[in-house]
Amino acid sequence: MDVPPRHRPLVLLVAIILAQVLLLAFQIRRGQDVRLIRVWSAELLTPLQRAGNFLVNKVDGVWFGYIDLRNVREENSQLVKELGDLQLRNQQLEGQAAQAVRFSRLLGFRQENSDIPMIAAEVIGANADSTSRTIFINRGDQEGVRRNMAVITPDGVVGKISEALAHTSQVLLITDRESGVGALLASTRTHGVVKGTGDPLLWMDYVSTEEKVQTGDEVLTSGEDRIFPKNLPVGRVASTKAGFPFQTIEVTPAAHLDRLEEVLVLLSEKPFSPHPANDANSSTQQKAPARVEHGAQTPESLAPGNNSEPSHSPASSAKKAPEASAKKLASAVRPGTPQ
Repeated sequence: MDVPPRHRPLVLLVAIILAQVLLLAFQIRRGQDVRLIRVWSAELLTPLQRAGNFLVNKVDGVWFGYIDLRNVREENSQLVKELGDLQLRNQQLEGQAAQAVRFSRLLGFRQENSDIPMIAAEVIGANADSTSRTIFINRGDQEGVRRNMAVITPDGVVGKISEALAHTSQVLLITDRESGVGALLASTRTHGVVKGTGDPLLWMDYVSTEEKVQTGDEVLTSGEDRIFPKNLPVGRVASTKAGFPFQTIEVTPAAHLDRLEEVLVLLSEKPFSPHPANDANSSTQQKAPARVEHGAQTPESLAPGNNSEPSHSPASSAKKAPEASAKKLASAVRPGTPQ
């Protein structure tokens, strides 16, 4: 670059001054033996370095936050779908495991009472009427099911057949207001009648106030109603209240009536051995197979073809109830209603 002659001395002066300043900066030291030129260089370059770092960070954020992650939404949707499939599969496996346990219990109970004819049935529906406590099962007249036959589970009494069609039957649960069961207290063998209330709890009537009834006492069937065999679990005493001439006794059902899936229909009135349900629980693990299929593949021991026709005649060994108790029981249970 050409400099006019009149400005050359000024330019030369400025160059000499700058050179002198640089020489002084190299010679002068500050702080911990740091040359002044380095201090000036740092102060001059620091803003530029900060600006460069800011620009690089922004570019880096755009790259890794958008361009590099352009497929993340698709991958996330795929992972969510796979997670949903795994959860559904897990629920299916849990349901199959629970089903296998239920069938094992049914099979164990059947083996414990192999001398009593019974068939297994699946619950296929329930009555939509809130005032009626009934369910429907997939066994009917063609499989030997008849009206007023007892329906149970390994836990205890469920109800009785109120209507039998060709391949479907209606079961009146023991909690229905129109239901009743001849019962007795296992501890004292005191007889009474267990009635449905329409609520989850039952009501045991005709137990004298003089009888000592404790909370938790087991209630069994007495066999006096000619529907339920003797010694089946009905429930346990939930509470008692003194009254005259009879106590007010609330009973918690032994069977889980709110989650029935499979039941057993008894084809005879032959009495059970005491506490069969408790024995079945302990023997299930020893006698039940590892896998039991559902529906048509129910074990052969529970199939309807392996059971005899129902017998409605009273068992010869059954004891007759006293006349007064029979009248009370007949009015509550009504086994002789028109068919």
